[in-house]
Order: sequence, then structure tokens, then C-alpha cells
Amino acid sequence: MTELKLDKDTRTRLAVQIKRYMDQELDLEIGNMDAEFLIDFLNTSLGAHFYNLGLKDAQALFARKVDDINDEIYALEKQGDDRD
Repeated sequence: MTELKLDKDTRTRLAVQIKRYMDQELDLEIGNMDAEFLIDFLNTSLGAHFYNLGLKDAQALFARKVDDINDEIYALEKQGDDRD
């Protein structure tokens, strides 16, 4: 798996959210660098887990859609005349 990368705008937005959370919920002020270090830590320690959960969700959705298509195809089948 390739490294999970965040674009600059997303990193900035997340850093602001982390700083706000730390200040409001933990009464702890941190700087931009500390917030970005925390983002990097969470990315390397939790990122793959959440990525894999997303893949499982996508796989389940795809399987449901394939089942729907199979049901639609089955509904299109013609019944033959079974007269002997």
C-alpha cells in the first residue's frame, strides 16, 4: 500500500481543528507544528486501518450492486413452454 498523503489545504484544515479541540477540550494550546506532527502520527498509526475500513465498505457496496444486477437479469429471463 502506498503512503496516505493529505493535500496542503486538508492538512491545514485538520491542524486548525486539532488545535481548536486541544484548546477547548483539553485546555492545552499547541502550535501548528505540533498539530501537524499529531496528524503525521495518526496517519501512520491509524491511517491504514481507516483506509482498509473504507475499502471494505466499498467492497460491500459493490457486492450489493452486483446482487441487484443479478436479480434484474434473472427477472428478464423468459420462461419456456414446458408442454410435452
